[in-house]
Amino acid sequence: MNAHRGPFEEGDLVQLTDPKGRHSTFTLQAGKTYHSHKGNFAHDELIGAPEGTVVRTNGGQDYLALRPLLSDFVLSMPRGATVVYPKDAAQIVGMADIFPGARVLEAGAGSGALSCSLLRAVGTEGRVSSYERREDFAKIARKNVERFFGGPHPAWELTVGDLVQAVPENPADAEVDRVVLDMLAPWECIDVVAERLVPGGVFCCYVATTTQLSRLVEDLRATKAFTEPAAWETLVRTWHVEGLAVRPDHRMIGHTGFLVTTRRMAPGVPAPTRRRRPAKGAYGDEGEVSVEREGPFRPPLP
Repeated sequence: MNAHRGPFEEGDLVQLTDPKGRHSTFTLQAGKTYHSHKGNFAHDELIGAPEGTVVRTNGGQDYLALRPLLSDFVLSMPRGATVVYPKDAAQIVGMADIFPGARVLEAGAGSGALSCSLLRAVGTEGRVSSYERREDFAKIARKNVERFFGGPHPAWELTVGDLVQAVPENPADAEVDRVVLDMLAPWECIDVVAERLVPGGVFCCYVATTTQLSRLVEDLRATKAFTEPAAWETLVRTWHVEGLAVRPDHRMIGHTGFLVTTRRMAPGVPAPTRRRRPAKGAYGDEGEVSVEREGPFRPPLP
């Protein structure tokens, strides 16, 4: 896998930044030439140079050369499915407590953005088993992951297929520490992943809409095999800082998706009934609603 420190080497990813802050990423190859509308320069000028070097084209344009951070790479990678943004990937790694050596079950792989973050977190001694229904998305994910790490990652296994059908056929996923789902109907996988998630293991799910969020949380509660789910979203607002002009930027990264986390109860031990008082009308026109409702609540959709 590519090194992330020391002088640039052949095969490294390099991110160039121009004076306007625009980025361009390429792979160093001896004897090759980088071309832009502001001129060109030889890759050999960067091979052996330290990060933070400024390289000048024959047209007089200066570029700052650094290895791209994972967040930079994710935002510029080729996409099939929409990527999980760095702000959400960071929350998943942190709040799902993805640790070195962890065994992680992921679905779907999409374009491989979240897979890169998970692999970074588990290290070479862990395992990330990713499932993706669409073969075209899986090909893109594999290329992106291998491009970022400089080759196949020893901790990664990518399977093309439906999680519910493929997991029972994979003995390597019989027991996992963490489950991370980014899919259209994650509630369909709850029973399958619950059988494989160790007691105390974390189930984390990324969903895009409030209707998905509602159904997922209610179905998790109905199983009584998980602790009370926590749901949230993360908003990022950057600031403009120049002299005494200090203010929020006019643009911000707003809603991208919701995250839900919960933990697996011990087998055969039902989760304690959560004492909560739903707001009037929260469950439709059914009158008084008990928190000990049996089965998932699925409100009628228009």
